Amino acid sequence: MEFLLECIGFSPEVDLDALVQLARERGERAPWRGPQGEHLRLALGEGLEVRADRESDGEPWSVHPYFQSDQRLRVAVETVRQTGESHYDALLVGWANPPLAGHPSLDPSAYPLSAIVTDARRLPRSLARGHVLALSLAGFALDVERVGSRESVAARRGPARRFEDGGWVQPLGGPDDPGGCVELALCIERVEERANALTGSRVTLLHTRAPQRPLVLFASPWQLEVDELAAPRAGDWIRGVFLLTGRIAGGLRTAVERAGTAFG
Repeated sequence: MEFLLECIGFSPEVDLDALVQLARERGERAPWRGPQGEHLRLALGEGLEVRADRESDGEPWSVHPYFQSDQRLRVAVETVRQTGESHYDALLVGWANPPLAGHPSLDPSAYPLSAIVTDARRLPRSLARGHVLALSLAGFALDVERVGSRESVAARRGPARRFEDGGWVQPLGGPDDPGGCVELALCIERVEERANALTGSRVTLLHTRAPQRPLVLFASPWQLEVDELAAPRAGDWIRGVFLLTGRIAGGLRTAVERAGTAFG
């Protein structure tokens, strides 16, 4: 997944070994990762990060982008399991925007979601089905298929449920599909420009319209250019496959609550 670094301002020719070395020299330990191995975050400014992980000295490094989103999305958990990539990541599948009562599949603002949370150590040994977590997520483009008008982008795919404006989000569910990925077609409400402090390259945040909470997406400008797709603008629609990753921002009991003790 190293090519996802293109989404946050690294060229396709980035020297990954040099980037890992920089993370080891200048980075800091990533929160809620393991006591074993090396799990580092290299801040690039304005919420952008490089994450460098390896489980032990004998294993290769994985390097991927990360964004500290301030958006919180309520997700009712259907399943949660450890990924094959790291002991400290979890693949969570559930429903975004669940109603306060009733089944989320019957609520028009709820939609199915699949995401990777990087702070899986915070999760209890078991989590009841339907438990609602607040997640802070960002999406990184595995592949952008189209950018343009709603008519050219948002045609329904398979069983995806449509939103009021015609957009949709559908988790990938095949046995060979990477975990945490969704196919989506959404309207871009706002485009925000930031900079990668390490490379100086421009990074574009796409704030896309989804029920109740926007989804923040990143795409590779190199992929868009190679595939002759226009640079996304506010008002455009975007369709593609995105990896959703982030952290747990709420919905778990505190240490005091777990201990059954109150202070003060």
